[in-house]
Amino acid sequence: MIFQQTLGNKATFSGIGLHSGKTITLTLRPAEAGTGVVFHRVDLSPAVSIEARAANVVSTRLSTTIGSGQTSVSTIEHLMAALYSCGIDNAHIDINGPEVPIMDGSAAPFMAEIAKAGVKGCGKARKYLVVKKPVTVVDGDKKISIIPSRHYKISFDMQFAHPAVKSQYKSMLFSQTGFADDYAAARTFGFLSEVETLKAHGLALGGSLENAVVIGDQGVLNEEGLRFPDEFVRHKILDSVGDLALAGYRLFGHVKASKSGHELNHKLVTELLKHPDCFSLVELTPQAEHTPFNFALPELAWAD
Repeated sequence: MIFQQTLGNKATFSGIGLHSGKTITLTLRPAEAGTGVVFHRVDLSPAVSIEARAANVVSTRLSTTIGSGQTSVSTIEHLMAALYSCGIDNAHIDINGPEVPIMDGSAAPFMAEIAKAGVKGCGKARKYLVVKKPVTVVDGDKKISIIPSRHYKISFDMQFAHPAVKSQYKSMLFSQTGFADDYAAARTFGFLSEVETLKAHGLALGGSLENAVVIGDQGVLNEEGLRFPDEFVRHKILDSVGDLALAGYRLFGHVKASKSGHELNHKLVTELLKHPDCFSLVELTPQAEHTPFNFALPELAWAD
């Protein structure tokens, strides 16, 4: 894990855009070391390329959208979470529309196909972003922080005024296997009472019980029920992994979030990157390859 990685082969997905309602196809392709994750709108002539970086985020309303000029790609968070969790640092993404397909509302379908495509090394060391000082963003009763840690952790406190959701709390110590088993399949969710309003504003046009957990007045409307008793907060953590991946580096830090969402996730990444004194970029040595979360880092006072 100390070297950058890319896909071993191509992986193609096709599905409905959650908000646009359009059928969209995207293809992941291998990329060289140092490329990062780059989306290419191949439905345009000439194609427009957009790097998946926090600096290119143009909207966080209901999803995370990156853009360049008048061109954008939205709802990238589940795919970004899958790429991060599969250890993919570099990838070209050809997409023939404005939105990543929602698939089943989770990151699991993306991770399954990436696993089939395989992963290969790029022969160049990774840089890890290691948090040195706490960074916090507050918006009313919403809050998100990242503090120093020898691990990558996300702790999320979620609260909704609805009997089917109420309060949920979960803390994840990130690992590829743990994320794949316990978080990747958690689906996006929404409230039936909000659906008509969203559709009137041109949103959620592709939403259905096939790609989201829908919550009515009396509870979950999906016949199969929930995949996890606390699926809602698990999905919030999934979204956070995808949004925070836009930092452009693997992370060492403990994220503590309360009522956060795409907007605060983005603001945290932006605020962190604005303050170089709050982090270090570190390359691991071969000796640390098998214990990447337990290596010694100099001159850091660990908070967690």
